[in-house]
Amino acid sequence: MEFSRSSEQDAFLDTVRTFARERVAPRAAEIDASGAFPTDLTQEASALGLMGMTLPVAAGGQGQSYATYAAALEIVSGASATLAVILSVNNSLVAEPLHECGSDVQKATWLRRLASGAALGAFALSEVQAGSDAGNQQTAARLDEQGYVISGHKVWVANAEVADVAIVFAVTHPGVRGRGISAFLVPLDSPGIVRESAPDSLGVRGLGCVDLRFDDVRVDADALLGEPGHGFRLAMRALEGGRIAIAAQSLGVGQAALDEAVAYALRREAFGQPIGNFQAIQFQLADLATDLEAARMLTWKAADTRDRAPRATAEAAMAKLQASEAAHRAADRAMQILASKGYRRGSTIERLFRDVRASEIYQGTSEVQRMIIAEHVLA
Repeated sequence: MEFSRSSEQDAFLDTVRTFARERVAPRAAEIDASGAFPTDLTQEASALGLMGMTLPVAAGGQGQSYATYAAALEIVSGASATLAVILSVNNSLVAEPLHECGSDVQKATWLRRLASGAALGAFALSEVQAGSDAGNQQTAARLDEQGYVISGHKVWVANAEVADVAIVFAVTHPGVRGRGISAFLVPLDSPGIVRESAPDSLGVRGLGCVDLRFDDVRVDADALLGEPGHGFRLAMRALEGGRIAIAAQSLGVGQAALDEAVAYALRREAFGQPIGNFQAIQFQLADLATDLEAARMLTWKAADTRDRAPRATAEAAMAKLQASEAAHRAADRAMQILASKGYRRGSTIERLFRDVRASEIYQGTSEVQRMIIAEHVLA
């Protein structure tokens, strides 16, 4: 494993740090309260190269390593988990699979636009009956002389409220589950696509999550992304990167929660002294710091594996599992340390506590990650 960074990578992360501190953090509470998609911040992030971080420079991206990408997402997430997830969807779940599997025409049409912020991508995999059981897709794509006709219903599609294009997964060969699923690159202004409001979420508000209904949506045969029947494989490959990104997002939230707890422990006095002098508080902070650092090492290992090896399935699952649960513990303990100061609606800790909970659910629940890890251990 190699975690050292070049001076150029350090300079890039310094730029991200300044952006997160000066532009993103002051807006986080407003984004959470309104639930409005932060289009302006997304455009500012695009101008800094944050929408195509891992794409090659020749494709319009930054050519950053996955470890640098993860570090950047952690920084952004410490300011706003919402913006970090918007970036991770565009990077890991749309731009990367398009670069790996897209045709020359698809890449020429969309890659630079996705990397520059001229277009935003979404990833339409989840359905009412296809969450953890992602192979149980009900959306179908029927081939005829003119191309494919897609019909179905996708739920909780992040970015889709304002996205320009989505990778849509649909059954092309019924009866064989994952082996019969194909992926399609579909412009979201195509006739027959209806964006439906999704239920309001507990946290990570402003993510632009909507449901997508496909009512006989016609696409050309060249909308197929990769080979027919390889869509499930493409989705699992994309989710490896996505899970590393969610691990990094979790770390940002967890570290922000720990920082809040430390600052409060140093200034809050009880019984004539700062509460940070009490061993009960010190031990909690020590455990949280260790927990998060262990998660950070797993995340960096997974990112390094993603750069160097054909697959990072188990590493990504371990990173997401440890980081999401460690960050949840950090937010929970931080709220306990802040007590009524943190429990009140509108406090930073209250927002972090709500935001981090999603990281144990989306892109594979903690239970799914344990299944993946166990399969690797038992192999």
